[in-house]
Amino acid sequence: MLEVPYVVVDVFTEKQFGGNQLAVITDARGLETSQMQQIAAEFNFAETTFVLPPEDPANAAQVRIFTRAQEVPFAGHPNVGTAYVLARQADVFGARPGQAMRFEEKAGLVDVALIEGKEGVRGAEITAPQELAVGNPIDPAAIAACIGLEPSEILLENHVPVSVSVGLPFYAAEVSLASLAKTRAHFDAFSTAARSYGFVDLSGRFSAFVYARLGQGIARLQARMFAPLSGNFEDPATGSASAALGAYLATLDPQADGVIEIDIAQGVEMGRPSKIGLRVIKEGGRAVEVKISGHCVQIMQGLLRIQ
Repeated sequence: MLEVPYVVVDVFTEKQFGGNQLAVITDARGLETSQMQQIAAEFNFAETTFVLPPEDPANAAQVRIFTRAQEVPFAGHPNVGTAYVLARQADVFGARPGQAMRFEEKAGLVDVALIEGKEGVRGAEITAPQELAVGNPIDPAAIAACIGLEPSEILLENHVPVSVSVGLPFYAAEVSLASLAKTRAHFDAFSTAARSYGFVDLSGRFSAFVYARLGQGIARLQARMFAPLSGNFEDPATGSASAALGAYLATLDPQADGVIEIDIAQGVEMGRPSKIGLRVIKEGGRAVEVKISGHCVQIMQGLLRIQ
C-alpha cells in the first residue's frame, strides 16, 4: 500500500470557502500517470497538482497538473496554491523552500515569489511560462450561444472574441456587467462550437473566459470561466486565463510601456469570490511578461492510501 500525502487549499482568497479549491499531492513519487488522473477525478476539483523531484536540482520541484479529465501544461491557481503549500513545509525533497522557487512544468519553467505577511506565507506570485500568443477569433454568435447570450451582447468595440494563451489557451470575450451576471454554460452549444473549430477531442481545452470592465480602462475587471466539455461548468478563479486576458488587453491599451496592474474578480456569482492580481510588463507595445498573484488558505490535509 502506498501512502500519499495531500493538502487542500483555497486559492485567490483570504477566507476559507472562497476562491478556487486545489488538492496538492506533496510527494507523488510512486504514482503512475493513470493513478494521478484517477486521484484528480476523485478529488473532483478543477485541478489537482502532483509534486515530484525536479529533473534539474537547481529547481524546486516538477509539478504536474490534472483536471478532472486530463493533464494540462500550465494553470494559474494550481501554481499559486502549490507554492503556498510547499513554502509551509520544512523541506521539499531535502531542500529548504526559499522565498523564490522554480517549478518544472509541461509548458516550461514557472518562477515563483512568495507573498509574506505577519503570520508567515500568505500566497504567491508566479510568472507565466510563455509570452502571450493570440490565436484565431471565434464567431461572436458561437460564443454567445455557448454562454446563453444574444450575439448583440458580445461587445466588439475593443476586440472580437479570440483565443489567447500564456501557456494554456482560452477564448476571451467582453460583455457588459449585466450580461456577465446572466451567463450560463450550455453544453450542447460548447460541443457544437468545439467541433466547428477543430477540437476533435471534446474533453479538450475549449473554454470561454468572459469578462466585463468595472469602470474605465482595464485596471479592474470581473470575469467568469466556463469549460463544460472538461467537466468544469464554471471555475471560481482561473489564473492562467486571467493572465492571458490581461496580457492581451495590455497590448491593446494605449498606455505607454511599463508595468500595468490589473485586478480581476471572479467566482462572485458562484458564491466563491476570488481576487486575482496581475502585473503585465509591456515593452515595445508587447506584453513580454505577466505575473499572477493571490492569497491562499489551507482547508485540510491527510493521506491517500493507494492499494
